[in-house]
Amino acid sequence: MYHDSIGKRSNRVRNTVERGAVRKFAESIGDLHPIFIDEETGKKSRYKNNIAPPTFPRVFDYGVIEDLKLPKKGLIHGEQIYHYNRPLLVGEELSCYQEVSNYYEKKGNFGEMGFLVIKVYGETVEGELVFTADQLVIINEAVRKAMSV
Repeated sequence: MYHDSIGKRSNRVRNTVERGAVRKFAESIGDLHPIFIDEETGKKSRYKNNIAPPTFPRVFDYGVIEDLKLPKKGLIHGEQIYHYNRPLLVGEELSCYQEVSNYYEKKGNFGEMGFLVIKVYGETVEGELVFTADQLVIINEAVRKAMSV
């Protein structure tokens, strides 16, 4: 179903790790660790700055992969695994994009299911890779049938 999308990438989008957004995110996940929100703690840390929580990149814009037509509803978020080279620093700008890295199908108890693996990237504007994340999107039988109509 999505085999022809493997290797397709989005355009790059600039994102800023904004202090207010980091605070709101930390509040929303219930983790108000001072390294995320207290400026003095950030200045005294080994990073000399506040950092963002590990799952913060979930809020970034990664651009659009042309010709990847996913349904508006009915998809299942399977998992998301982050890999960091270093923490995200409050105030820095990142260039982010996404790529379809794999697609496979498996027979389940409720029919044929599709598994779309999307890899996202966050780099500094100078090109240093800061993080990647692997996202698994599950497309169940009902959604697959509706898409083929």
